[in-house]
Amino acid sequence: MAGAIYKPEQGYWTRVMSSVAVGVIGLAGAVWIYDQLTGANIYLRGGLAAGFLIATAALVYWVYGINRKTVDFFIATEGELKKVNWTTRREIIGSTWVVVIVAVSIAAILFVVDIFFKELFSAIGILTGGSYFVDLLKSLFG
Repeated sequence: MAGAIYKPEQGYWTRVMSSVAVGVIGLAGAVWIYDQLTGANIYLRGGLAAGFLIATAALVYWVYGINRKTVDFFIATEGELKKVNWTTRREIIGSTWVVVIVAVSIAAILFVVDIFFKELFSAIGILTGGSYFVDLLKSLFG
């Protein structure tokens, strides 16, 4: 058959989700075309937007339904994704905490080093404006 879906039972979800994504982009394109032709006749605007949607649907059908190369690629992609060892929720939460703790630690270390150099350069007169800690010590101890 000339218009039949190539290998319809394989790579189903990969093809469906890819088609939905391209369909959403095509719908956004049709809305954009409709909005750009504000001075034109409403039938022309609607016709061009509908024509763009029909062209997008035909392209999606050809790419994800009957083009053998892309369909075989999506079938192989889905097969490879089934082989992936996906991490568990617990592992992801643990890894996230490690990243957060390391990022906060590095930020704290850099903050302390920055304060140290600011105080050092203020004490030797390179930076003007005074030192916060020296001013604080003077106000506390006389």
